[in-house]
Amino acid sequence: MPAYLVIGGGLAGAKTAEALRARGVDGPVILLCEEQRLPYERPPLSKDYLAGNGTPDDFTVHTGQWYDEHDVDVQLGVRADAVNTGSHEVVLADGSVLGYDKLVLATGSRPRRLHVPGTDARGVHFLRRVADTDRLRSSWDSASAVVVIGGGWIGLEAAAVARGRGLPVTVVEAASAPLLGPLGPRMASVFAELHRDHGVDLRTDATVEEIITDDGAVTGVRLGDGEVSADCVLVAVGARPETLLAERAGLDVEDGVLVDAHLTTSDPDVLAVGDIANVQHPVLGTRVRVEHWATALNQPAVAAANALGDRTEYTDLPFFFSDQYDLGMEYRGHVPPGAAYEVVVRGAERAREFVAFWQDSTSRVLAGMNVNVWDAGEAVERLIRSGKPVPAETLADPEVDLDGLAG
Repeated sequence: MPAYLVIGGGLAGAKTAEALRARGVDGPVILLCEEQRLPYERPPLSKDYLAGNGTPDDFTVHTGQWYDEHDVDVQLGVRADAVNTGSHEVVLADGSVLGYDKLVLATGSRPRRLHVPGTDARGVHFLRRVADTDRLRSSWDSASAVVVIGGGWIGLEAAAVARGRGLPVTVVEAASAPLLGPLGPRMASVFAELHRDHGVDLRTDATVEEIITDDGAVTGVRLGDGEVSADCVLVAVGARPETLLAERAGLDVEDGVLVDAHLTTSDPDVLAVGDIANVQHPVLGTRVRVEHWATALNQPAVAAANALGDRTEYTDLPFFFSDQYDLGMEYRGHVPPGAAYEVVVRGAERAREFVAFWQDSTSRVLAGMNVNVWDAGEAVERLIRSGKPVPAETLADPEVDLDGLAG
């Protein structure tokens, strides 16, 4: 009877095990989790849970009883050290060996490190696991000032939560605006103004030279143009895909694990999902790797289908969301790095209630972001998928029905 092995204790791993059972697999399904905790979703770590709302049980994917009832052998605190694709075996950290017929890698990503002195000091935090959030939240009980290094999604969400607790917050960003990479200058300025309006000291074009310490504890951050005092520092400078297992196995790796539209790696019996999957996307016509919740949620069903021989393509558009202060947003689509585009806005940009569209030179919509507008998401997605050109003035006109444009 074929054995299915899933490596990764996050949402992607848990949903892969679920999808395999849902498709009628009656052989062994084994799920390896490096943490001593059942798989859970990560968005609350920088949002609700960081704010002190709920418990980990609220965002744990399945209970222990569910794994028992579905006969999923979930193994906690187990690390895989090597994959031998020739013998279809995985070597664990304790030297034991597990065989597989099909293997799904869902190893996720890890926070990038900051290569300056002082990053190991007490009071310096990274954010990836429940324990990280617990430590960060606890440190805020006695903190007098917080510095967040990195103006990406996690850094800004954490900054918003810290401001909600009344803490002085400085955000240090190397680029000329936070979120400049994913959003471009116009929309990045929306988030810069949002945080400044809520009292964040936002430092852009900033260089971090050192995390200042005294007797092993952080006391501030030295920038290229001065110092910022802090007794709590969150380093949020991005994540790197956890591809070491794939590399050791000889799989094709480049900015993640290279997979085709079926989520199959360069080895036909190994698939990859979630943060690590660099997918040849059949709709977008390019490779894309997305480190967001929706990818981990939706790719497993496709991987499970292909593991069972049902040739199914992953066609979901990239999607992510964020909540900061009173701003909620959803983003759909993909603007290739370096691509030329124009941003068209429908609604009240200054009031932060609008839909933004990224258009290419042919007036096709590449991506859309709805900000505090909750009835536009489906129409935006249909418009992107249609590939049809729409004049900018038509997109911007709130009197023109967006559903009608989408067709």
